[in-house]
Amino acid sequence: MNKQLISSGTKWETLYGYSRAVKVGNVIAVSGTTAVDEASNIVGENDLYAQTVFIYQKIEKALQQAGATLNDIVRLRIFITDMSRYEEVLKAQGEFFANIRPAATIVEVTALIDKKLLVEIEADAVLE
Repeated sequence: MNKQLISSGTKWETLYGYSRAVKVGNVIAVSGTTAVDEASNIVGENDLYAQTVFIYQKIEKALQQAGATLNDIVRLRIFITDMSRYEEVLKAQGEFFANIRPAATIVEVTALIDKKLLVEIEADAVLE
C-alpha cells in the first residue's frame, strides 16, 4: 500500500520528523494540530474559540491535500488545558461538524508545547 506524507510547510515537520498528516490507502491520520500558522505565530492567543476554528481550518487544508474533506473525518481527539472552558471548543466544533458528527473525545491536559496554546486536535479520516 502506498503512503502519502502531507506537509503544511512548517520548519517543525522536517526538524522533528513528523507529517501534518499521513494517508495510507483510504485512511488519513492528522497529527496533533495547534493554532500555529506557517510563520510560527500563535493564532488567537488566549482565545480558545479562535484557536479551535483555526485548527479545524488547518486540518481541512491537510485533508484537501489528501483528497479528503471534513466530511471524511470519523474521529476527533481534543486536548484542552482548561476543561472549564470546553464550551468554547464545542461551539467551534458544532459549527464545523454539526452535520458530520464524528466520534470525539475531549481531554484536559496540564500543558501543550507552548503555554499560549490552549487546544490541540488530532483527526482520523476515512475515504469511501
